[in-house]
Amino acid sequence: MKKAAISIGDLNGIGFEISIAAHKRTLALCQPIYCVSRVMAQKACELLGRKLPDDYECVGKEGEFNIRAGEIDPVSAAASFESFVQAVDLCEDKEAHSVVTLPISKAAWKSAGIGYRGHTDYLKKRFGAGIMMLGCAKRFVALFTDHIPLSEVADAVRFEALRDFLLSFSPLAPEGTIGVLGLNPHNGDNGAIGSEDSAVAKAVAAANEGLNKERFEGPIAPDAAFTPPMIKRYRTVVALYHDQGLSPLKALFFHESINVTLGIPFARTSVDHGTAFDIAYKGKTPSVSSYLNAVSAAVNGTFHGSAKIL
Repeated sequence: MKKAAISIGDLNGIGFEISIAAHKRTLALCQPIYCVSRVMAQKACELLGRKLPDDYECVGKEGEFNIRAGEIDPVSAAASFESFVQAVDLCEDKEAHSVVTLPISKAAWKSAGIGYRGHTDYLKKRFGAGIMMLGCAKRFVALFTDHIPLSEVADAVRFEALRDFLLSFSPLAPEGTIGVLGLNPHNGDNGAIGSEDSAVAKAVAAANEGLNKERFEGPIAPDAAFTPPMIKRYRTVVALYHDQGLSPLKALFFHESINVTLGIPFARTSVDHGTAFDIAYKGKTPSVSSYLNAVSAAVNGTFHGSAKIL
């Protein structure tokens, strides 16, 4: 059975509780290796009023700190970063097949002086590549820009950059025609509401020419991209910025969706939600559906209980 390195996320949030709640079902999918010290796993279980399973394999470095449930804490943030790096190292050293990440707090990482905006940012800088794609069997969304301020998005939408992104994404993407969203309302309405969408159209045409096939279509009007007919037509879309693609995706498929990093040397998936500090350690067991989908996709290229998707 394949080994999956599980980055445990911020221990002040819901990640550890998800790993415990789904542990037996995870064992049916892979051999999980949890990147957390047994001491900290025991402390988290005590707060949850649960017993740490004997077969919960902990490989994290020994160390102990206070879990501050629901709080942004640089100590917990540093531990979550260490857990993630250890999981990546295990894959690079061929001691694990894939990485599955539970949620971290970007604000906490910043408070700890960690110079990355999140998991994907770290992977991009470590491996010189990486495309963020989120979704489920019904709809995937790849992000041309991801964790940048909205004020910077329009300047980032340039013909050459988008063309190169599409060419890089094509061989990694799920099968089928891919829709590329426009930037402005009504795709700029022929220049009446901005000119950026002309660059999108040119990038789509150039990418198709480079691939010698009609792989991409666009620009697609963003306000119609997640309607039932468009979901049926395009299994995958490229969003030009984070919330353009992820707000409707989460509204429709929140419990099913996962996060996938494409273009790195091993499979990396993640839950498609945050730390949920507001319910951490309060007896409100969170949904484990996204996590089980992430594990299944990482080790088998499938969603939990469904046909092959990647």
